Amino acid sequence: MEPALVTRGLSKNYGELHALNDMTLTVEAGVVFGFLGPNGAGKTTAIRVLMDEIRATSGSASILGLDIHKDSVALRHKIGYLPSQLELYPNMTGADLIHFFANLRGGVDMNYVNVLVERFDVQMRKKIGDLSSGNRQKIGIIQAFMNKPEFLILDEPSGGLDPLMQRELQSLMRETADLGGTVFLSSHTLSEVQRVSDQVGIIRMGKLIALESIGSLRAKGIRKIEIELGSEPDARVFAGISGIRSLLIERNRVFISYEGKMEKLLTVVMSQCELRDISTNEADLEEVFLTYYHDETV
Repeated sequence: MEPALVTRGLSKNYGELHALNDMTLTVEAGVVFGFLGPNGAGKTTAIRVLMDEIRATSGSASILGLDIHKDSVALRHKIGYLPSQLELYPNMTGADLIHFFANLRGGVDMNYVNVLVERFDVQMRKKIGDLSSGNRQKIGIIQAFMNKPEFLILDEPSGGLDPLMQRELQSLMRETADLGGTVFLSSHTLSEVQRVSDQVGIIRMGKLIALESIGSLRAKGIRKIEIELGSEPDARVFAGISGIRSLLIERNRVFISYEGKMEKLLTVVMSQCELRDISTNEADLEEVFLTYYHDETV
């Protein structure tokens, strides 16, 4: 299957400022791709280039096999987009705005729109200017998803949403990917990216500094593990296990900070000890994310 997104050396400069620096990236179809970085890292610049809102200084990019600039009009019919700074017509009702966007797209399945409206409990009859930021965001979500796009670009889509609606949005993103669509999710909310993404790219000062699967990133995190054994173990059991960062033995309980694959640790322990119980706190993506930023230079 053809990749959903391909960029080669994509850059955007503002004089001496490299807002986007030589981004080369391939995103396969049917995944949720998490695009991570703090505010000012270059996420929104990259998205605006991909949407052909601003022109790249150098490099190229294609979405669904179409050039982002030459084929930008054709791409509009295949893409859903939710910008980070959502500006809607304040004097329109939600219903009027959705019909307006539907007509711009050449028509959409209104039955599906109604499903989304009910799913997100959207107030469609009020003027948009009278809605809370969360309810305006819900309308933005509907306009992004309503044409069942093959490729979605979502820039900080959870802004203003309560936790229940955030989970609903995350479910919708996963459903989209499971049906073969692709979601390019730009966020600085690590828990959201960790919950829904298959792959993560981390950007710092305009430069893509990491590109890995969620599983690979988690494997790099340090887990806190508590093991209950049948008897007090000899500390030498753990001496040859690489990845153990700290070890505390209290009678038959062992407390470990561990960086690596669990299978490796358990194989050694179970070959020499009676394992009664184990509990572990899975590596948090935030810890891994911070390692890429702490004291790093570009």
